[in-house]
Amino acid sequence: MASDPKHKSHDLTDGPGRAPARAMLKAVGFTDADLARPLVGVANTWIEVMPCNSHLRRLSAKVKEGIRAAGGTPIEYNTIAVSDGISMGTEGMKASLISREVIADSIELVARGHLFDAVVALSGCDKTIPGTVMALARLNLPSVMLYGGSIMPGRFQGHDVTIQDVFEAVGKHAAGKMTDAELHDLEDHACPGAGACGGQFTANTMSIAFEFLGISTMGWNGVPAMDPRKDEVAFQCGRMVMDLLRSDLRPRRIITRKSLENAIAAVATTGGSTNAVLHLLAVAREAGVRLTIDDFDKINRKIPLLVDLKPGGRFTAADLYTAGGTTLVAKRLLDAGLLHADQPTVTGRTIGEEATQAKETPGQQIVRPLSNPIKSTGGLVILKGNLAPEGCVVKVAGHATMSFKGRAKVFEREEDAFAAVKAGQIKAGDVVVIRYEGPAGGPGMREMLGVTAAIVGAGLGDSVALLTDGRFSGATHGLMAGHVAPEAAKKGPIAAVKNGDVIAFDIASRTLNVELTRKEIKARLSKWKPPVPRYTAGVMAKYARHVSSASEGAVTN
Repeated sequence: MASDPKHKSHDLTDGPGRAPARAMLKAVGFTDADLARPLVGVANTWIEVMPCNSHLRRLSAKVKEGIRAAGGTPIEYNTIAVSDGISMGTEGMKASLISREVIADSIELVARGHLFDAVVALSGCDKTIPGTVMALARLNLPSVMLYGGSIMPGRFQGHDVTIQDVFEAVGKHAAGKMTDAELHDLEDHACPGAGACGGQFTANTMSIAFEFLGISTMGWNGVPAMDPRKDEVAFQCGRMVMDLLRSDLRPRRIITRKSLENAIAAVATTGGSTNAVLHLLAVAREAGVRLTIDDFDKINRKIPLLVDLKPGGRFTAADLYTAGGTTLVAKRLLDAGLLHADQPTVTGRTIGEEATQAKETPGQQIVRPLSNPIKSTGGLVILKGNLAPEGCVVKVAGHATMSFKGRAKVFEREEDAFAAVKAGQIKAGDVVVIRYEGPAGGPGMREMLGVTAAIVGAGLGDSVALLTDGRFSGATHGLMAGHVAPEAAKKGPIAAVKNGDVIAFDIASRTLNVELTRKEIKARLSKWKPPVPRYTAGVMAKYARHVSSASEGAVTN
């Protein structure tokens, strides 16, 4: 038991010397009774610019009700957020990954500056989810993360659609396979309300990963954004953080090597986003746990792909919820002996105990039985070779291609590659290379969903490969290698590639190579000159100077 639930805030609120602080807090509306209770920060990532986070004010009100009901005093504060889906394909997308660090920094700073006793973090879009958990790991206060939930699928021409369909429709439209009116109709119906993108894209990938990590309550993140049960979940989340405070259960007891392996297993078995590699490496670093990029491949080899979710599969996160949700996925891995069942969670129960509570909806088709996996191994693989000595990430959940060889078409930025796809300049057998889009080179490591979706929409998804030192959206599918490291801006071998060079992917042997000798690569790189920085001042320049390799999570040092 914690000896004092006001273990931090005593120093802020108690004694004659703290009268000025109390006076200012009373100006906001807090009473003596409020200040006598534990102070619980409610870190809200609400923002008006995107559906992923636009409903979080509603949920934060419920969280605060729960905190008050359990004897605490909630104090809400906000962070910034950047929408991947809206900024995709523009210069603005460079701000997305950088925002993860700013979110984590801001949550940490406010909690440290005001001596909160505990924290509830509310997340929604892609970078707010890992950003919140990175902050909780740093602070190591009793805390819990609640994800705002998935959007419901839209309806277009009689079938369910997600934002992925809109991105791919741009490629179809450019190829003359969709009319202006059809594209506009799809645009009007793909996103019917609040919530994060509906497939197993980055937001839902990190949501399930953090339930398996134990920092979110099993099954609560998966409740869709506008489901009436979400309000009750938020209220109970507020009550739960007070239980964590009283029992003194903190993130660094929850975030362990084994719980991180559970999180990786969740990503592998659901065909999750390649971004999970970056984010889990970053969380591990903040928690002081050793984790490397190679660990993802080792775990992936043992985990069957069981969950049939977009972009590689047929169903959405809302379908998974109705099928039995995250708890059912955990039960499958528990039954297979692939879960570290003894790891603690924010409920006070182990993840194995949580998994035994699973209720499977009869006849559901989303979560396969162990006897009939989609694939015998998971959805993410790590390739290395003379093009990626530190590694790169490939998602194999959505395609069957295990090898590919083609000639490089090299682009120095995403916009040029996208223009080439739209102009019909990319042909079957090409390997599209997009470089200087890495963590430092971008800066910000943009996602390439605009390009990859346009390739798929143009009918080239099975006949063209792509590699980049940038990232991919969780909605990307096809043979795409991202996070190539070292990046071009750091004189990585990808900087030596020229148009026409032959590049070979071999998934089975986990290799990515350009057919050049070591001597030729070295000779080309000896003539390499670093590009002129795209930003020389401000947050982008500061990030470029301090960010680590993608193989280390693209964290700032």
